[in-house]
Amino acid sequence: MPTKPVVVAVAITGSVPRKSDNPALPVTPAEQIESTHEAFEAGASLVHIHVRNDDESPSSDAARFAVVKEGVEKHCPGMIVQFSTGGRGRDPAARGSALYLKPDMASLSTGSVNFPTIIYENHTTLVEDLASKMRDNGIRPEIEIFDLSHIHGARRLIDKGLMDTRPHVQFVMGVLNAMPADERLLDILLDETRRVLPQSTWTAAGIGANQARVMEWVLARGGDGVRTGLEDNIRISRDRLASSNAELVKLAVDAIGRHGARPASPREARLALHLDPVA
Repeated sequence: MPTKPVVVAVAITGSVPRKSDNPALPVTPAEQIESTHEAFEAGASLVHIHVRNDDESPSSDAARFAVVKEGVEKHCPGMIVQFSTGGRGRDPAARGSALYLKPDMASLSTGSVNFPTIIYENHTTLVEDLASKMRDNGIRPEIEIFDLSHIHGARRLIDKGLMDTRPHVQFVMGVLNAMPADERLLDILLDETRRVLPQSTWTAAGIGANQARVMEWVLARGGDGVRTGLEDNIRISRDRLASSNAELVKLAVDAIGRHGARPASPREARLALHLDPVA
């Protein structure tokens, strides 16, 4: 019986870690392209991209997104390019500023939530504006679920015609003050998603030390993908920093193998997530 292909998403940078936390963190566009290429060679088929200013602060600079996108498309044929529209450290009005570049996917949070030191604010007007831009540019949303109500927020976007019925859903678990990394909660979220968004694909992200355990829960439940990368977790163990995004991808590939599956090729990943298979 053929083994199931599983999409490996690598979140290469994020908006929080700094090089002082882990020198391997890719910050400049050139570093991000190189790190993504290494992760691609290790088995990743989707890259989640944040960009940074020269001082490492979060950026919404469309020119930087464009450089990274072009480099990934050149060096990682067929890899799914996903832009972040996340809000930490970014002007809300600029969070969709790079969507005209038409990445394959973009993240979309459908509601607000407490984070460690801030409220991650996603006002309905902003959410609908981002969803409209994604729809108009042919971008498939990845719905970031930080709370049960966010599943229903996605349903409202579908009902308003702001996205189709097949979004990719990601449950984010282990953010301090938000949803804990609890296996029982994953089952509740997954059951509700299957009821409310029956045509969606799904994955989950575990933050920090939760990364490996959440990945195991996803694989045990036949998830469409797993997520890894230095955005979520800068360590291999309590005592050792990850040497690269590629090292974290290799651990994800090993976990997939233990569950009798294999990492999806770029073409398989595109088919699984309802994207154009021709890159």
